[in-house]
Amino acid sequence: MLTRVLLIAWLLLLSACETLRAEVAFDWALVGNVGNQADDTGRGAVDYVYQISKFELTNAQFVQFLNAVDPAGTNSLDLYPFEMSSDANSGLTLDNLAPAGTKYQVKPGRDIYPVFGLTYLDAVRFVNWLENGQGEGSTENGTYVVNNGTISARNPHATFFIPNADEWYKAAYHQNDGVTGNYWEYPTSTDQVPFSDQPPGNDAPTPTNAANFMRDDGVANGYNDGLAVTGNLNFDSLQNYLTPVGAYSLAISPYGTFDQGGNVWELTDPDVGHQGGDPRGGDWFNEYKFLAASHVYDINDNAFYVGLRVASVPEPNTGALVMIAALTQLIMRRRRW
Repeated sequence: MLTRVLLIAWLLLLSACETLRAEVAFDWALVGNVGNQADDTGRGAVDYVYQISKFELTNAQFVQFLNAVDPAGTNSLDLYPFEMSSDANSGLTLDNLAPAGTKYQVKPGRDIYPVFGLTYLDAVRFVNWLENGQGEGSTENGTYVVNNGTISARNPHATFFIPNADEWYKAAYHQNDGVTGNYWEYPTSTDQVPFSDQPPGNDAPTPTNAANFMRDDGVANGYNDGLAVTGNLNFDSLQNYLTPVGAYSLAISPYGTFDQGGNVWELTDPDVGHQGGDPRGGDWFNEYKFLAASHVYDINDNAFYVGLRVASVPEPNTGALVMIAALTQLIMRRRRW
C-alpha cells in the first residue's frame, strides 16, 4: 500500500515538473508580503504571492516564440515588428531563405538585449503560448481569449500572465518590509534620483543606483552626461542604445528585479488596478522622472520602445513536493499505529 501511494505521488510530481519544462525559461523573483498596503495614491497592494521575471523579455526568448508559432515566417499574426527591424536598437531579423523554424533570428551579440516594439496583443499571445506549454501551443487562448479583435480579462487560474499595474508597481517600488505601505520612489531601492551611466555603473557615485536612461548634469564627470550608453546627447541612428538585461547588476529592486527603470518601457495588464495596460518604467531615451513611482503615464510620453516582463504563480512542483512529504509522513504515522 505504501509503495503504491508513493508511486502515485511521485507520478504527480513528475507531471507537475513536466509542465515546467520549456524552451523559454525565466529567472523569477518571488513577491510575497501578502496583503501589503497600497501607497498614498492607492497603488501597489497585492493580496497573493506571485512571481515576476527578474529580467525584461529578451530577443532570444521572443525569437524562440516566433519560430515556434510561425515556422514559415509568414507573420500572419503581425508578431514581428517590421517597423522596428531597421532600428539600430533592434536585435531581430527575418530571413525568408532560412529553413522553416529558423526564419526569425537574433542579430549577433543581441541575445540578452530586451525585445521591443511589442503591442499589448503581442504580449497576450506570447503569454498564452507560455500558458499552453510553448511548442505548438495556441496563442489565442489560455491566459486570455483573443476573439475578433477583443481580448478577455485574465484567467484567474492562469500560470503565466502580464503583470497588472499593482503587481508591476509592487515588484518595482515596495520596500519588501512586510505588509507595510512603504515604497521607494525608484526601482533601485532608493528615493534618490538614479545616475545615468554605462553598465554596470562603476563611474557613478553609487553603482547600486545606476540605470539606462537620459540625464545630463552639465558636468563632464563620467556619469549623467546624457544618454547612458554613449555618455553624450548626440543621437546616432546607427548606435544601439539598449543594454543587456541585468547589466546594471548592482542596481536591484527590493524583490530582486533588474531594469524596471529605464532600458525599455514595460507593458502592464489592464484587467485590474490603476493605469492598467499602460507601459511603465521609462526607457533609455527618457529622463529620470519617467522611472519614478510618482510618474503617471500620459499618451504624450511617446513610449516607443515597449517591451515586456512576464509574471507567474509560484512553481507547481513546490506544492507537489510539499504534498509528497506530508503524504509520506501521514503513511508512516499510520503504519506505526
